[in-house]
Amino acid sequence: MNACKRFLICLAALVLTANAFTFSGFAADGDAESAAFKPVLRFIASSDTHVRDDNDLTAGRIGKMLDLGYAAAQQDAFYNKLDALVIAGDLTHDGTKTEFEKFRDAVFGSLRDETRFLGVVAKNHDGYKMRRAEMRSTYETLTGNDADFHVVIGGCHFIGLSASSNDLMHYDPGQLFWLRKQLDDAIANDPNKPIFVFHHEHVLGTVYGSTLYDTWGVPYFTSILKDYPQVVDFSGHSHYALNDPRSVWQGDFTAIGTGAIYYTEFTVDMTRSYNPEDAYSVATCWIVEVDGANRIRLRGMDVEAGKMLCEYILDNPADPANRPYTPEKRKAASKAPVFAPDASLSVREDDGRLTLEIPPAQPTDGMPVVLYRVYVQNKLGMTVGKDWTMPKYYCVNDQQTVEHTLRGVPAGKYTVRVVAETAYGVQSDALETQVEVGAYLCPRCGKTHQGFTGFFAAVFHRVVWFFSHIAGKR
Repeated sequence: MNACKRFLICLAALVLTANAFTFSGFAADGDAESAAFKPVLRFIASSDTHVRDDNDLTAGRIGKMLDLGYAAAQQDAFYNKLDALVIAGDLTHDGTKTEFEKFRDAVFGSLRDETRFLGVVAKNHDGYKMRRAEMRSTYETLTGNDADFHVVIGGCHFIGLSASSNDLMHYDPGQLFWLRKQLDDAIANDPNKPIFVFHHEHVLGTVYGSTLYDTWGVPYFTSILKDYPQVVDFSGHSHYALNDPRSVWQGDFTAIGTGAIYYTEFTVDMTRSYNPEDAYSVATCWIVEVDGANRIRLRGMDVEAGKMLCEYILDNPADPANRPYTPEKRKAASKAPVFAPDASLSVREDDGRLTLEIPPAQPTDGMPVVLYRVYVQNKLGMTVGKDWTMPKYYCVNDQQTVEHTLRGVPAGKYTVRVVAETAYGVQSDALETQVEVGAYLCPRCGKTHQGFTGFFAAVFHRVVWFFSHIAGKR
């Protein structure tokens, strides 16, 4: 690489790193558009609090979430109110009455008079211990809210749907007819304002986690919402990272994934519902604001760290021309991350186990690096092993390197290659290094195995041990 090219990559990495990672509290340093944004409405959008009888973790996070909303209001010289808290389902973990009571106490114990609480109850966790009609009734009695609601706050319409009271239907035809009527009424009131819609499950084929493979999406709302470009639809259920760029989707309408207060989750390749080791330490929500021009500012918050993860400003979604976040446009805008010119990949070998220390790659498109892919190649250049690992992009962290372990690598000499990848599959140039793996000692049979034949022999021994171990337990 010549000196000029090396300099340009360094400069790009430094500039874009500043843009992507300088968020602290509520200020995006140097962002003139955000600094000039003057809200006339502010609310929190969240989901999946999963309040439990035997654990105060998420109940405490509800208070922290509200504290963030009030802090955002207090720091805004133009508009200092938090108008609403909205929680889109799975309020409780097992759907017991005592959990609903604990949820109510957590919300109303931190809610101020200026802030309205709105929420919906979900088919799954909220309905575990009760029939649906009883679930809805319990929620309404304890909170004083309707399970299906349409209210106007700050001139904007908020519409929410809970799971049907009919145990045989997820959302019944009466609810879907009601939803369309509410949307028509909202448009008749003002067709140029965003309409905020809330339900638990993602609309199928929209945000991250909503595909048929993920199974977190539902088809009930698509045929309705496609007729209303004003709609900004919030949903949870998947727990997938809200600051992943795929969690903000635009098409015929706008859809936003809320993340979760309880824990975070992902789909990577064909691994569905992947939970990193720190999944339960992560809690996220959106602070949503609307200005006088009907623009929307979304600030994704790390509730435990009390800091901002990401920020979007959407031009008035009522105009179908305002669609910069379609999957096609996002993918086209995705550019390859870069490693620093002096970055090096460290690999330690121990008895067939490779431990990698991967230096951080930096984005060049304002979107986070979401994966590192690892390839092990033999001396002929053939890939004999591959894996992936995830950096902690889903929360506020000080992670400098990513450590990853590959096990069961047979004896031989290899090239280990690592590439960084965006949410849309665009990859960096590879970091690579050479490593030599000694004879592989099988922990089950105690024998030393050489090469690929020995490696598969070791795998066979492990399978035999596994089934004999299971049989011995019975």
